[in-house]
Amino acid sequence: MKEINLKVKIGDFEFQNPITVASGTFGYIEKYMDDAKLRKLGAIVPKTITLNPQDGNPAPRIVETASGMINSIGIENEGVDSFIENKLPKLQKIGIPIIVSISGKTKDEFLRIAEKLNKCDIAFLELNLSCPNLGHKKLVAQDSQATFDTIKAVKEVSKARIIAKLSPNVTDISEIALSAEEGKADALSLVNTFWAMAIDIKKRIPLIGNVTGGLSGPAIKPIALSMVYKVRQVTRIPIIAMGGIMDYKDALEFIIAGATFVAVGTANFINPNAPLEILKGIKEYLKENNISDINQLIGSLKTK
Repeated sequence: MKEINLKVKIGDFEFQNPITVASGTFGYIEKYMDDAKLRKLGAIVPKTITLNPQDGNPAPRIVETASGMINSIGIENEGVDSFIENKLPKLQKIGIPIIVSISGKTKDEFLRIAEKLNKCDIAFLELNLSCPNLGHKKLVAQDSQATFDTIKAVKEVSKARIIAKLSPNVTDISEIALSAEEGKADALSLVNTFWAMAIDIKKRIPLIGNVTGGLSGPAIKPIALSMVYKVRQVTRIPIIAMGGIMDYKDALEFIIAGATFVAVGTANFINPNAPLEILKGIKEYLKENNISDINQLIGSLKTK
């Protein structure tokens, strides 16, 4: 059998393999994995950054649940200027593509961040339109028009390719996905966490300082998988899938459902080597099943 091809494309950009990490689950990378290991990934996605520094939400910020966890970090970060000066140079030295995740309270903030990042060599911007922990009454990714307007505006000013990170907390995610595609997003990132909460029954108080947070982990995988499949049916732009991917079998399910790329999130808190183990498992699966190209699997689900 000839050498297995793991390369995948988003638009005109080719990645060495389809494995990355979900924003917010690997911090700014340096604490989790050495550079030699990181270079084996398809891309890296640092923690989401905002225009100005943010302190985040009150503690407690994380609670374990049955088959998952709830977090309400609130995008604590030092702001885009500090990221460009102190974090980005170290990330660029690793030598693999960087997907910079950004979030704004308004369309103008997204634009200002994108313009600041234009002076940097970045492959992609991920527009986090869907963080459930910022206290907004309505997320950008819960409104088709707002999704379209924000993506279109950033696309017009940014030198980077654009990924739209969508929310599962909607009635019909395919409708929002179509708006993102119409806004000229180069790819979709889905899904983000589900709104959730947990209660201390002795004290009768929320276990999360912000009362509610975002549920991630194995508990959400079947729902996330169905959303990836549903979106694949209505749009042809690449999908970066996430939601409870704990091993290579989970990753393969998302790829077969239509994802071009998969992002490992909650698993990183348990095992920082999970992304590499998933990559190894995918390679072995392809070899065992005599599949020479990962692209043969993308969207290969048989429904009849």
